[in-house]
Amino acid sequence: MIYTSIYIKAEERILDLRSISLKSKKDVGTFTEFLNSRDLEMDEDIDYAIVLEENDRIIASGAMSGPVLKCIAVDRNYEGEGYIGKIVTYLLLKAHHENIDSLFLFTKPENEPVFSDLGFHQIAKVDGEAVLMENMKNGLEKYLDHLSEKKVSGDRIASIVMNCNPFTKGHLFLIEKAASENDHVHIFLLDENRSLFPADVRIDLVRKGTSHLDNVTVHHSGQYIISAATFPSYFLKDSKRIIDAHGRMDLALFCDRIAPALGINRRYVGEEPLCPVTSHYNELMAEILPPAGIELIVVKRKEQDDDVISASRVRKLIAEDDFDAISEIVPQTTLQYLKSPEAQAVIKRIKGLHK
Repeated sequence: MIYTSIYIKAEERILDLRSISLKSKKDVGTFTEFLNSRDLEMDEDIDYAIVLEENDRIIASGAMSGPVLKCIAVDRNYEGEGYIGKIVTYLLLKAHHENIDSLFLFTKPENEPVFSDLGFHQIAKVDGEAVLMENMKNGLEKYLDHLSEKKVSGDRIASIVMNCNPFTKGHLFLIEKAASENDHVHIFLLDENRSLFPADVRIDLVRKGTSHLDNVTVHHSGQYIISAATFPSYFLKDSKRIIDAHGRMDLALFCDRIAPALGINRRYVGEEPLCPVTSHYNELMAEILPPAGIELIVVKRKEQDDDVISASRVRKLIAEDDFDAISEIVPQTTLQYLKSPEAQAVIKRIKGLHK
């Protein structure tokens, strides 16, 4: 446990800054109660949290989930006294020790000046709802510069955002359809390592599985497309209101910055009959993309034996050791990987979850 005392001469106060134990029901309960008093909730993906206390009572808080700062709040009676700055400064120091250079946070528009003074910069916003900020002034610009190197000219430039956990014939069907209908297709593979198949494995499977298509480029999504930074509730399956705000932020960033960098004017998605979060995100795309000059093409999911082909179906068959059935719904390159020694650790985790 980290425990630090801060002496504030102006107020003649001794304040204790400490990390809380996320395994302690008492600590988590007190932390959650404080957040609730500030109309916030404790996200389930928090991996580190701190509180500033006076006489054992929380007066300010903050937390981290990877590169995202969360749960930053201060007691109403202590607002304007600089305690948010102390919390954020300590979290920045923690991130530095964890070798995390780029940090993100969501905040309400009225709080943007507070975080601007602490070195954060706006990278996207949803009017009246939220602002997404990053502490790296040129982080997004570097990402866009890297993307623009892959820009291809053409009248129809499409994009697909995928997770591919793992890569299936359903994913390949969608990519091949887009490739046949457009001059070029940009695939963004989600980088978040919250899937059973690691990000480097997933992107390798997609690249190998689409190597026969000469008008397809596969990109890492980075922190700026459906990530823990731009769309945290995509991974948390949070309330619809929060999902809506995060989804709009993610799409604002895509429409305003990412699509122009590559000249993207079309986006392909598969129908989503299974996941309500993805289904709602598709609805948001239908609302937001066309006014931004990006056509949305929704494609009926590919089926096998009267059932949609999905990555979750593949994982279930892996747990059942049914490689004959798997061979019917994944590309040969994916099947080869699943039968290789490199896949055994992933397969073991999948079977452990399906016991």
